Amino acid sequence: MEKKIIDKNSEILFTYDAKLCNPNGDPDEENRPRMDWEKEINLVSDLRVKRYIRDYLDDKGIPIYVRKIDGKSVKPEEVIKSVGEDIDELETFIDIRLFGATIPIKGETRTYIGPVQFNWGYSLNKVELLEASITSHFASREKNQQGAIGKDYRVKYSFIAFSGIVSAKRAKITRLTEDDVRFLDRAMKEAIPLQATRSKIGQYPRLYMRVEYVDDKTLLGDLRDYIRLIEVVEKPRKIEDVQLDITSLVEFLEKNKDEISKIYYFKHPDLCLVCGGNAVDFKDAFGTFELEEV
Repeated sequence: MEKKIIDKNSEILFTYDAKLCNPNGDPDEENRPRMDWEKEINLVSDLRVKRYIRDYLDDKGIPIYVRKIDGKSVKPEEVIKSVGEDIDELETFIDIRLFGATIPIKGETRTYIGPVQFNWGYSLNKVELLEASITSHFASREKNQQGAIGKDYRVKYSFIAFSGIVSAKRAKITRLTEDDVRFLDRAMKEAIPLQATRSKIGQYPRLYMRVEYVDDKTLLGDLRDYIRLIEVVEKPRKIEDVQLDITSLVEFLEKNKDEISKIYYFKHPDLCLVCGGNAVDFKDAFGTFELEEV
C-alpha cells in the first residue's frame, strides 16, 4: 500500500527544560552553553535538535543519511556505499525526507531542502552558568601522573522553547509521508531523555504541540510569541519552580480556529499550565480543537 505524502502544513511548539547540564556547548567558547549574554538567555541550535532526532531514529533501526559508521564520521559517499549504490535516497533515508540534504550520487549532486525546519531555541528565563574544575583520572603527560584538569560548564536551570514548521509543498519533493511525521512526533517526545550523555542528562521534554493546518498555504507564525514562563520562585532551579502561561496561545489559536485541522501534542505531567490566571489541563484549555496525544 502506497504511503500518503502529507498535504497540510504544520507548525511546531516544543519546550524542554535543562537542569545542571549543558544543552548545547559552543566549541568556540570552551564548550560553554550557548548564551545570548545581552539578554542572559540560553541558546540551542536547530542542528542540536535534529541530531537528537536522527540518533533516536537510528537507534530504532530506521536508516538515516547523516550519521557515523562504526562510531566515526564518514563522507556522504561512504554512507551511500554502506547501503548499496543503486538506491532511491528518498525511499531509504527518513532524515532526508524530513530535513533535506546534499547528496553525491554517480557523479551528480542532488540537493533537497527539507520540509521540517526549526529555528534556534532560546530559554524563556534568564539563565546562570555553573563553572567547575574537573580532573581526569588519566595522566595528561608522561611525567604528570596527577591527571589533566579541565573546566565543566553547565546551566543551573533553563526552560527552552523551539519553533518549527512542516511544509507540505516541500514534502511533495522529498516525499515526506504521514508515517514519517508521526515518527517525528514520537522523537520530539522521547529522543532527548533517551540520548542522555554525561553533559546532557537532566533534560526533559515538557510540552510539544504540532498544529496541523487545513491546507498547504497556511502558516500563522512563531508560536513562542504567545507563551510566557511564570517564575513561582526567584531564580528557578526545577520544573516545580515555574509555570507556563498559555493564555495568549489559546486565544490566538481560537482566533484562527478555521485554519486548524488538528493538534498533536504531548504534555509532561509535572508541567503546570496556566490560562486566564488559573491552572488548567491541556485538554480543557484546547478542548474546542481536535486533539491527538502522541
